[in-house]
Amino acid sequence: MYRQLQLKKHALTAISYMLPVVVTAGLLIAIGNLTGGKVIEDYQTAYAISDALVSLGVLGMGLLAPVISAAIAYSIADRPGIGPGLFMGLIANAIGAGFLGGMLGGYFVGFFVLFLVKHLKVPKWAQGLMPMMIVPLLATLVIGLLLFFVIGVPIVWATEAMTEFLQGLQGSGKFLFGSIVGAMAAFDFGGPVNKVASLFADGLLLESVQEPEAVKVLASMIPPFGVAISWILSKVFHQTKYSKEEEDNIKIAFPMGLCMITEGVIPLAAVDPIRVIVSCTLGAAIGGGLSMTWGIGSPVPSGGVFIIPAMTDPIKFTFALLIGSVVTGVLLFVLKKAPNNRPVLEEEEEEIDFSSIKIT
Repeated sequence: MYRQLQLKKHALTAISYMLPVVVTAGLLIAIGNLTGGKVIEDYQTAYAISDALVSLGVLGMGLLAPVISAAIAYSIADRPGIGPGLFMGLIANAIGAGFLGGMLGGYFVGFFVLFLVKHLKVPKWAQGLMPMMIVPLLATLVIGLLLFFVIGVPIVWATEAMTEFLQGLQGSGKFLFGSIVGAMAAFDFGGPVNKVASLFADGLLLESVQEPEAVKVLASMIPPFGVAISWILSKVFHQTKYSKEEEDNIKIAFPMGLCMITEGVIPLAAVDPIRVIVSCTLGAAIGGGLSMTWGIGSPVPSGGVFIIPAMTDPIKFTFALLIGSVVTGVLLFVLKKAPNNRPVLEEEEEEIDFSSIKIT
C-alpha cells in the first residue's frame, strides 16, 4: 500500500521544485542583511535597495508552503492538482501550519483530485468543465475545509511544540539534536536520509529556526572535505590508502564540496562503504553538534562556503566545519586499508590446434 502511494517520490519531486525558491529567497535575505537592509513595513514610504532585497526574500519564503503543496499535488494528480495544491499552501500559511501543513495538504488534495478524476461521473455537457472548474472547486472546498477545521489544528500544535522545543534546548540537548541532524545529512551523501534531514531543516527555517539549516549546510560539506584531509594525511605520512582512481575522485569531490554537493563522495563510499560512511557520519555528527550548541544559524538553505558570510556567526561555523572535517579525515585515515592494486589476471585464450582436424 505504501509503495503504491509513492509518498517519497512525490516529496522528492516537490523538493526539486521548492529548492530554487528557497535558495533564491534565502540569498536575497542574506544579501539584504549584509548591506543593512530590513523588512519594509510601509511600502508608501521611502526604502533602500537593501530593504527591497530583504523584503523580496521574505515574500519568497512565504511561497514555500504553497509551492511544495502544489508540487506534491501536481506529482500525484498532474495539472488538475496544481490549483488546489496552491490553495492548501495558502491555508497552511494562514493558520500557522507552515511547511508541514503545506506538505500534508498537498498529499490530501492531490489524492482527492486523483480520486475525482478517476471516479466522478458527470453528464457529457459538463465533461469540459471537469479539469477547469468542477475538480479544482470540489477538491479545494472539501480538503480546504478539512485543513481549516480538522487536519490543520494538530499540525499547528505540532509545529508550535517543535519550535518551542528547539528554542528551549540547552547544552547537551542541543549537541545531541545537532548531532542527529548532522549525521542524517551526511549518512547517504544526498540520498533519502539526507533529503529527510534537509526537508526538516527547511521546514524549521520557515518558522524562523535557523540553527538546523546551518547544521545541514555544514554536514553536507564535511564528507568531501574529510575525505580530502584523509588523502592529504596519507601523502604526509607516506602511506598508500587510496588507489589512483580514488585519488582522482577525491580531486573531483573536494571542489564539489565547496558548493555543498556531497554526492562527489559516492564513488569512494562505493569502494569502501563501511569505513567511509562511518567516518563521514561521525565527523558530521560532531560538527553538527558543535554548530547547534554554539547557536549558529543560516538564513540560506544552500550554497556551500559561499554563504558562510551570511551565517549568524561565520567564524564559529568555520571552526565547526573544520573540526568535523578533521574528525572525518583522521578517522578515515586510521581506518582505511591499503587498496588492492593487484592487476586482474586475464585468462589466456587457449589456442586451437587445427592440424589434427581432417575434412573428409
